[in-house]
Amino acid sequence: MIETQKTLFTAKVQTLGNRDGGESLSSDGRLDIQYSIPGTPGRGTNPEQLLAAGWSACFQGAMGIAARRLKLAMPAGTSIDAEVDLCSSGDAYFLRARLWVHLPGLPRATAAQLIESAHRTCPYSKATRGNIDVLIAFLEDGTTPVVVIDAKERQS
Repeated sequence: MIETQKTLFTAKVQTLGNRDGGESLSSDGRLDIQYSIPGTPGRGTNPEQLLAAGWSACFQGAMGIAARRLKLAMPAGTSIDAEVDLCSSGDAYFLRARLWVHLPGLPRATAAQLIESAHRTCPYSKATRGNIDVLIAFLEDGTTPVVVIDAKERQS
């Protein structure tokens, strides 16, 4: 475990119930959500969507840090499409994820450098490393994926 030098923020959330009709509320009131099973009618989100949203926002921030270190400007229109799968095998459930990174106008080598640096820095990437299958690709022309990270789960 990494020794903590300084805690930057502590999220406090109370959850009542589960993914089928449960709800979560943060201590500051800024997060107030209901859950629903994916594919069912009605309102609500699910843990996989929350992971996809949090990870992609954090990863984009980590790319920004990398860009500043390299004295590069992040291109306008930078975005990440995140996909998190809830999978099962027999009685076991597991996740796998893909991040599709859009960096309009950046050369392939520069994009790969930013993505690799972000993957080393992003706390979500660190938390999932070695635990789930992760694919991170740069969409070179907006549609053609160039795989930068292809990390398969390490079986223990």
